[in-house]
Amino acid sequence: MEILEIKQVNDALAEMVALFRVELRSYKGIVSKPNMEAGREEMIEYLTAKFPVFAALVNGEYAGYAVCRVDSGVVWVESIFVKEKYRRHGVAAALHSKAEEIAAYYGNDTVYNYVHPNNHRMIEFLRKRGYTVLNLIEIRKPYQDEKLTQTIRVGEHDFDY
Repeated sequence: MEILEIKQVNDALAEMVALFRVELRSYKGIVSKPNMEAGREEMIEYLTAKFPVFAALVNGEYAGYAVCRVDSGVVWVESIFVKEKYRRHGVAAALHSKAEEIAAYYGNDTVYNYVHPNNHRMIEFLRKRGYTVLNLIEIRKPYQDEKLTQTIRVGEHDFDY
C-alpha cells in the first residue's frame, strides 16, 4: 500500500467522494446515487482551501482517501473513506495515521474526528485506535419533512434522530 498526498483532483478521487456521500446519506435512510461532479467539486474545494488530502493506493488502484483540516494547529479528520473491497485491510488505519502525524507535527497527541452517529464501523475503528472521548454535539431543528426514526441518549439528554 502506498499513501500519497493529493495536490489535484482526478476521476478516482471524485468517485470516492461521491461514494462517501452516498454512504453518509444511507445512515439517514436516504437512498442515492453517486454524483461524480459533486464529488469533484468537493475535492476541489478541499484542495483550494489547502486541506491536507491523502489517498491510499493498493496495487495501483485508489482504495481510499482522507481529508484533514488544520485549525490553529488542531487537526480534524473532515472525511475518511475506504472502498468496500479494501475495508478491513489496514487502509483506513494508514490514512488515519497520516492525520495523527500532522497532529504530532503541531505538538498534539490527538486528532479530532467528525463521525455520523449511525456510522458504527467508524466508531468501532476509532475505539480500536484509542479514541473514546465525545466532546461535541451538533444540535439542529429537523429539516422540513424530515422523518426522525431514532432517539439517541447523550448524558442526561434524549435527542431525536
